[in-house]
Amino acid sequence: MAMTMTLGSMLIAAAAVVGLCSVAPAASAREEPLQPQIVGGWKPIKNVNDPHVREIGRWAVSEHIKTANDGLGFGRVVSGEEQIVAGKNYRLRIQATKVGGQKAMYRAVVYEQLTNTRQLLSFDPAN
Repeated sequence: MAMTMTLGSMLIAAAAVVGLCSVAPAASAREEPLQPQIVGGWKPIKNVNDPHVREIGRWAVSEHIKTANDGLGFGRVVSGEEQIVAGKNYRLRIQATKVGGQKAMYRAVVYEQLTNTRQLLSFDPAN
């Protein structure tokens, strides 16, 4: 009899587990589908007008000017991607103004450490 109760208890427990595992929350039509995250992968920056993203773009132009001495003026961040590493990498497309007033596009890659220390990895004309 003890064996029957143990087997019966195990069947009830197994049915409960199966029941719990098969219940999935209903997704509303407004929810975005989950996207797989690639560790260390680049993902688009959703809001390039975010003050922090604009500050990184402005900083990239000012760092470029220190070595190029070409008088470039920051305009705006047009688009960008970010990559989480031991800190964050930013790959930005920046509109800047040349000394003569002409607008031009540039690509900047900035590494920002967790301590907010930054390093300009590259700054090139975007063709």
